[in-house]
Amino acid sequence: MAFVADLKDVRVAVVGSGPAGLYAAEALVRQADGQVLVDVFDRLPTPYGLVRYGVAPDHKSIKSIARYLQKVLEHPAVRFFGCVELGRDLTREELLSCYDAVIYSTGAMVDRHLGIPGEDLPGSVAATDFVNWYCGHPDAAGHDFDLSVEEVAVIGVGNVAVDVVRILAKTAEELRDTDIPEAVIDVLAASKVRKIHLIGRRGPAQAKFTTKEARELGELGNATIHVRPEDLDLDPASAALAETDRLVRGNVKAMRAWTAPRSDDLPRHIDLRFWLAPTEILGTDRIEGLKLQSTRLSGEGRVVGTGEYETLPVGMVLRSVGYQSVALDGVPFDARSYVIPNRHGRILGEDGSPVPGEYVAGWIKRGPSGVVGTNKSDAAETVQALLADIAADDGRGRPARRIETLLEERECSAVTYEDWLNLDAAEIALAAGLERGERVKLGDWAAMRAACRP
Repeated sequence: MAFVADLKDVRVAVVGSGPAGLYAAEALVRQADGQVLVDVFDRLPTPYGLVRYGVAPDHKSIKSIARYLQKVLEHPAVRFFGCVELGRDLTREELLSCYDAVIYSTGAMVDRHLGIPGEDLPGSVAATDFVNWYCGHPDAAGHDFDLSVEEVAVIGVGNVAVDVVRILAKTAEELRDTDIPEAVIDVLAASKVRKIHLIGRRGPAQAKFTTKEARELGELGNATIHVRPEDLDLDPASAALAETDRLVRGNVKAMRAWTAPRSDDLPRHIDLRFWLAPTEILGTDRIEGLKLQSTRLSGEGRVVGTGEYETLPVGMVLRSVGYQSVALDGVPFDARSYVIPNRHGRILGEDGSPVPGEYVAGWIKRGPSGVVGTNKSDAAETVQALLADIAADDGRGRPARRIETLLEERECSAVTYEDWLNLDAAEIALAAGLERGERVKLGDWAAMRAACRP
């Protein structure tokens, strides 16, 4: 780049160590020829974000992306600061005082709500909470999921919903070679769940799961899966979509194999339903059922109710109807679209002008879309804007403070990359001791902190 010489000793903070944040760090050191110093912050003691805590434990090939991201953290111009939280350990203004620029890449961390009566009943659960639990997120260590019920409903037909169904349907023995915490394996082993309803408001052509995810459901050794033949009677628009869209065509083909009469030989059953919208979760002290209304598409393509209802006798409801980001303390935020307002990664203030020195990458930039790899080009765009801005600002002042001094004043003992490697080694050793694959996660804060500094 023409302006590399202007970047000597520039310091940039990246808030969030998931794929978006680490791809941003990688782009910074590459585009700046290693002259930019990058500090990556995370409120957790562990890096990798959704690769560690969102990708299903049995999707080992996708989780292997962590090996690539590890190389970013090992670059001599990159440092990791774990257990440091913006808004708790330091303010936005304090962070900005230590760096020439800051990139926020904290992702989309919470589920959207259904907005129906009964949603707050015990047993009504956000899919992210359930995923965090079986993925060993320390925030979920104290969660108590009642799997003594026989029927469960999963609302949503995206990849996360399918992941949840698959984990519920598999045996604990099938999951033993994954990194699921041992305490979670024990709960899954005692599960009484026998029937899992997977429910979509629209039709099969609008399902958001990938064909690979669909095939995995069909290949389960512990569960049958069934879809009603009438649900696969495609309307003209859906049929045309199946002809032109490879994903839709593959999904519909996979689902047609599930219309045959189901067998009761296997202990668990998955009932995939389309054209149903939840209207109420029934019960008083606990969930006793889920009321659903049949739906159809209007002439304008909107989902509308038909006035026909049915009730499923479920004891647990897991919602997976989309994710949204949460505002960061002091940082501009659009509460309607749940993103930080930006243009090509430059954060915009209330007047629509770029805010000097502040940038955004990942889902909190564009919303929850794309796959893990999408974050790479997204981060590269943001970094290109950041470096161009720094090169154009010949009269910029230098950072007024050092982050090390600030954290010391706060008595905040950050987890270093070397500390994380200690935790990493402890999880690998735990797996070896339990004879359980490559690693078993330590799933609570105390154990993780102790492993960081043995």
